Amino acid sequence: MGFFDGLWPGRAAQFDSGNAASSAVVLSKRNATVSLNKQGALSGNLRVNLSWRMRTSDIEGRSRQSGRLRRPLQLFKPEVVQAHTQGVVNVDLDLGCMYELMDGTKGVVQPLGSLIGDLNGPPYVRLSGDDRFGAPSGETVYVNLDQRDKIKRLLFFVYIYDRTPAFDRTHAKITLYPGHGPRIESELDERAPQARSCAVFTVENIKDELIVRREVKFVYGFQSELDRLYGYGMQWGRGYKSRT
Repeated sequence: MGFFDGLWPGRAAQFDSGNAASSAVVLSKRNATVSLNKQGALSGNLRVNLSWRMRTSDIEGRSRQSGRLRRPLQLFKPEVVQAHTQGVVNVDLDLGCMYELMDGTKGVVQPLGSLIGDLNGPPYVRLSGDDRFGAPSGETVYVNLDQRDKIKRLLFFVYIYDRTPAFDRTHAKITLYPGHGPRIESELDERAPQARSCAVFTVENIKDELIVRREVKFVYGFQSELDRLYGYGMQWGRGYKSRT
């Protein structure tokens, strides 16, 4: 977020847009699928990026504006939002990916438990970085499309780590950057104030064609509930992030 974005309320949040010269395929309820084959994007690494900003009202913006002018150092602190209780929380959105390989192997790549995956070996999916404050670079997962014949399906999801539900307080967007062709975008634009997790999109290998499908399904639980919804059949336990 730029310096002046915090001083002028109502200014639109900005996201990484990739190569400005390339067009974007925006997935919506009406146009929910796209074929990576038809986009010519079947080699190299597929970069999946989660970016998000806090959603604030004009009244909250004016309050922050006056407060920041009186206390300039507040400009350098992470953004916070009011929870549904009287407390104040930082919203920490995490990006994860459940996978199923052609040989039946199933698992998850996510910040919890430091399950970062592997790009050059199974599952050919790897997490890069954990953004805890909504930085412009966001969180990124890479998929090795050179090994696409070994991948059966992927489910990319977003969850709130150990905090009060606040999806309705954020502007969140997932962008796919294939090695070739236009980027693919999907926004978490539906209000779900009590949800803790959201299945954003799937990638399925259907007769050697990779199909990206927008899901944007919010649930009130965590990974185990998404697992049941999409039939992965894995066992889940409590996970924690590394302190490093």
